[in-house]
Amino acid sequence: MDNQSTSSAMTRIQSLLDEFSFVEIGRLVEARSTDFNLAEKKAPSDGVVTGYGTIDGNLVYVYAQDAAVLGGSIGEMHARKIANIYSMAMKNQAPVIALVDCSGVRLEEANDSLFGLGRIYKKQTLASGQIPQITAIFGNCGGGLTVLAGLSDYVLMENTTAKAYVNAPDAVIGNKDDEIAKAAKREEFGLVDFDGTEDEIFAQIRKLVAVLPGNNEDGGVLEENTDDLNRAVLSFDTLEAGEAVKQLADNGIFLETKKGYSSDVITGFAQIGGETVAIVANKSQKLTWKGADKAARLVSFANAFDLPVVSIVDVTAYCNCECTEKHMPTMAARLAYAYSNADVPVITVVKNALGTAGLTFGAKALGADIVYAYNNSKIGVMDAEQAAKLVCDGDAEAQKKFAEQNTALAAAKRGYVDEIIAPEETRQRIAASLQMLGWKSVYRPDKKNGTV
Repeated sequence: MDNQSTSSAMTRIQSLLDEFSFVEIGRLVEARSTDFNLAEKKAPSDGVVTGYGTIDGNLVYVYAQDAAVLGGSIGEMHARKIANIYSMAMKNQAPVIALVDCSGVRLEEANDSLFGLGRIYKKQTLASGQIPQITAIFGNCGGGLTVLAGLSDYVLMENTTAKAYVNAPDAVIGNKDDEIAKAAKREEFGLVDFDGTEDEIFAQIRKLVAVLPGNNEDGGVLEENTDDLNRAVLSFDTLEAGEAVKQLADNGIFLETKKGYSSDVITGFAQIGGETVAIVANKSQKLTWKGADKAARLVSFANAFDLPVVSIVDVTAYCNCECTEKHMPTMAARLAYAYSNADVPVITVVKNALGTAGLTFGAKALGADIVYAYNNSKIGVMDAEQAAKLVCDGDAEAQKKFAEQNTALAAAKRGYVDEIIAPEETRQRIAASLQMLGWKSVYRPDKKNGTV
């Protein structure tokens, strides 16, 4: 760690950043505590390398822990170095990237180490919504370090040896072979956005830095567009959600987030007309509570960093399982709140939107700027056949009437849909709407924050 490139921490930093761009800060910092003979133990840089560099020329701040130095544990000065990096990043409006390999707080330093971890939490909270925070887990991420990861915007996890856990894995009832702590499980629980090898993680971080704004004042990322804005998307209304979003994106490039967390909703980033947008799409017509949570998180992030939101809605009901029944009231409320609170451009394309499940996905009533639908789209309170059974014992004439109410044309006549378009026009219509909404400005009542 003495400014050498032999430590795992320095090696990881050099693998991530542009060549020769890293500048270390705080190399000579060392622990102050002398309890438990700490003064006699070698702890160069107090177990964490901190500094700044570039990724494809973009300024980033980075810290990397080294498990070979006191287990990579967080002590007072270790935490102070990380907090200092956050202060610099916020002053200079650039992302923070954490490369975590840490056994937890340093027990020998008692409250000093615990207070230091709390100081990092505070810095992360202040930075939230101002600069992107990306955490990659390569070894242990134990105890309070999982809170650090949870306070980040994006979490990536090495998929062979990395572990994230609140309680020690062998102390968790029913946990076998550390299964809960592994990357696949953490992705399933919603903590992890991406898991892979170290090289794959570095590549994914570089993609994120390229597509996201450096801060909340930069506005959306704009690049020269090399894909035809008027390109027809054939059979868009029948495409599977994953394929649909790729067809919308410039050159078919879509950066998916939280792939392993809830398969019924797809979230991620793409560029349309050279502009970075956040995309939410239903993969299943039955919405789960995890799907609602996943979508709400992306919409909230996009709003914080001034990225337009494009929603491809194809939902007919909430999933009717016991788990969703327990959690859906809270998560559906968060989803509705995220869309209602968004003051960025919001564009919604409706394949099907029935009931409150469809309403919560960027409906006109929640403030969507533009809502498109197709001739065969169903928009209404409930499936016509079910509605007729409930109201008129399945009367055929009643079912026909309900079916007429559920059409895109009926919704457009009431102003709930702005335009009925052909599916192949979807990309060009979204691109045109993004250009039109480029100067959108919204006045909101003065308040500290909402409570949902």
